[in-house]
Amino acid sequence: MENSGSAQRLEVVVAGDEGSARLDRVLAARLPDLSRSRLKALILAGAVSLKASAVRDPAYHVSHGDTIIIDVPEAAPAEPKGEEIALDIVFEDDDIIVINKPRGLVVHPAAGHETGTLVNALIAHCGSTLSGIGGVRRPGIVHRLDKDTTGLMVVAKNDLAHASLSAQFADHGRTGAMRRGYMAFAWGVPGRHRGTVDAPIDRHPYAREKMAVRQGGREAVTHWEILESFPGRDGKPIAALLACELETGRTHQIRVHLAHIGHPLMGDAVYGPHFKTKANQLAPESQAALATLGRQALHAYLLVLEHPRTGELLHWEAPLPEDLLLLRSALKAAL
Repeated sequence: MENSGSAQRLEVVVAGDEGSARLDRVLAARLPDLSRSRLKALILAGAVSLKASAVRDPAYHVSHGDTIIIDVPEAAPAEPKGEEIALDIVFEDDDIIVINKPRGLVVHPAAGHETGTLVNALIAHCGSTLSGIGGVRRPGIVHRLDKDTTGLMVVAKNDLAHASLSAQFADHGRTGAMRRGYMAFAWGVPGRHRGTVDAPIDRHPYAREKMAVRQGGREAVTHWEILESFPGRDGKPIAALLACELETGRTHQIRVHLAHIGHPLMGDAVYGPHFKTKANQLAPESQAALATLGRQALHAYLLVLEHPRTGELLHWEAPLPEDLLLLRSALKAAL
């Protein structure tokens, strides 16, 4: 083992008696001081190598005698630090801040994303006002958007705001005024103009980084409506722009629900990989726009809520970002 400050390089030789040939399980058996979640994060981050090449698949099967190298980075501080990261601020007062989140911005620190997050930016922008709200790792955070989903997010700046917003998000407009709306570019065109997906969501039984519709999962309700439909090369409808509103707030909810009804998001490599070949049916300009997009085509365009202190009804809308405008324009050009 080599030390560099508190960073470590560990070496494991596969003995063959670890009980499994899976990389993550072999490492868990041989390195009991590192949790399974920590080992998985290291594998996914490319910090585990075999024969001088990084192995990023936790299920990779190793062989007796293999030498595995694990580079454990210096431990990150438990409390996130402020970082000067530009924010697109839509609204701010003493109680809340609403931002238009760009693609690629992780909301809070987690394994593999200890810095460069929205939380780091908020700490720098808001200072000590966020201290202690929502927990050390997620100060002020009451809801999340996926890393590559763009759009509107609200953050609490004090305990009063955090309690109010948490209650409003838990209710999701059932008895109050809250609304959360998304623009979603989906494969195919549903057979009716609008509809509702009411299907429980839980962790995927095999792929733990994914969610899935499962009996016994948590209630999840998504309302959708067709705004536009787009033809492919043959003139037949191949994609649609949907307006979706959430009645619940489950992880990956819109992505899971649209895939469940056979209309996964364009560009969604997690829930719509089997639709990749459909890109061949797009006009060349649309194919190029989708390839350039490189993310799920989802944007949180609408946020309506009651101000935590005054009770005033606040309404914000964020237009489609440039990459989705380009996709839309390319899809419309085929009309």
